[in-house]
Amino acid sequence: MIIKMKHCFRILVFVICGGLILPVCSAPSEIQSEGMRLRLEQVAEIAGIPWGMSFLSAGQLLLTVRSGTVSLLDVNNGRLSQLKNVPGVLAQGQGGMLDVAISPNYKKDGWIYFTYVKDVDIDTEGVTVLARAKLAGDTFEGWQALLITKSETEKSHHFGSRIAFDTQGHVFFGVGDRGVRKNAQDLTNHAGAIMRLNLDGSVPSDNPFTKNKTLLPEVWSVGHRNPQGMAYDIENQRLWSIEHGPRGGDEINLIKPAANYGWPVISYGKEYWGPVAVGEGTHREGMEQPVKVYVPSIAPGSLLLYSGDALPGWKGNLLSGALKLRHLNRIVLSKQGEVIKEERLLEELDERIRALAQSPQGWLYFSTDSGKIYRLRPAGVID
Repeated sequence: MIIKMKHCFRILVFVICGGLILPVCSAPSEIQSEGMRLRLEQVAEIAGIPWGMSFLSAGQLLLTVRSGTVSLLDVNNGRLSQLKNVPGVLAQGQGGMLDVAISPNYKKDGWIYFTYVKDVDIDTEGVTVLARAKLAGDTFEGWQALLITKSETEKSHHFGSRIAFDTQGHVFFGVGDRGVRKNAQDLTNHAGAIMRLNLDGSVPSDNPFTKNKTLLPEVWSVGHRNPQGMAYDIENQRLWSIEHGPRGGDEINLIKPAANYGWPVISYGKEYWGPVAVGEGTHREGMEQPVKVYVPSIAPGSLLLYSGDALPGWKGNLLSGALKLRHLNRIVLSKQGEVIKEERLLEELDERIRALAQSPQGWLYFSTDSGKIYRLRPAGVID
C-alpha cells in the first residue's frame, strides 16, 4: 500500500506499509519562516535511531541506523529496503553505525562514505572508522577502511562523527574526546580532533602536521569535545562544525587548519555536578572562539548548510537538529561568517531531531530518535 501524505492535523491512525508503520497524518502540518509557507510531512517510521542520511537520487534516501544497519528508503512511497554486506559495528552507548555521505564524484566513482564504531580490543569501547564502499543492487562491495582512528578509551561516548567534502578532493570527519578530556589537546591521537584526508584515504601533503613525525598527519584541527555536525560551504570555501558542550557551551565553529578550539582548557559550559566552570574560563590566547554558543545546551545532532532554491529564505543558512531542546535550529550568517539571527522551529513536534539531508529538489529531510523521517517542502507543491 502506498500512503500519500495530506495536509491535516494530528490523527492517531496508523497503516502498515512494507514493514513500516506510517501515520496517515501528523501535526503540525505547516510552518512559516522568512515569509515562506512550509509543509511538514512524515515520510516513514522505522525501528531504531536513523543516525545518518544521504540522497542517492531524488527518490532514494540512504539511511544508517545506529544499531548497525543501512537501508534505502523510497521517499515517494515509504518503502524501505535493508542493504546487505554491511560491516559489523560496536553498537554500545553512543556508538554504532554513524554517518553516510555520497562522494562528490558519485556519478563517476560510485563511492559511498561511512563512519562507524569498530570493536578493536576487549578492554576498550571501540574506535571511530572512516570507510567507503560501492553499492551494487542491494549489496555493498569493495569495502575500504580509510582510517581506523587512534581513539580507543574505556568510555562508550563521544565518537563524533559527521562527514563533509570540500571541492578540492578532500573528505573531513570528526571524532569526540571519547570521554577523556585531555585527549582533545593531545595530537598523538585522533580523539577530540577533525581529520582531513584525500578521497582515497591518503594524507594530503598540505595538512598542517605532516612535517612533524611525532604527530598524526591526518589531523586538521584540535580541541573539540564532540563534533556531531559538519558542513562545507562551497560558495565561500569554508568548513563549519557544531559540537556538544557539557552543561551549556554547545558551539558552532568555523574550522581552520591547525586551529585549537580549546576543549577542555576553555569552555562556555559548566560541570555536570555543579555551577563550576570547565577549565580556565572562556578565553585563552592561541585558542579559537566559537562563532555561536548555546547556553543552555540544545544538544546538536547534525549540521547542514542549505544551498537549494526550493526554500529561498534559507539559502546560505546553517540548520541543525536539536536533541535535548527538541527543535530545528536555524542560523543566519553574514558573508563574513558572523551570526545575524537564530530561529527555533518545530518545537511543538517535540522530537529529538538527529540527521538532516537536502534532497535534489531542495527539500529538507530530517530524522528523529523515535525513528521518524520527515520532510519540509514549500506548501502548495503539487505532486
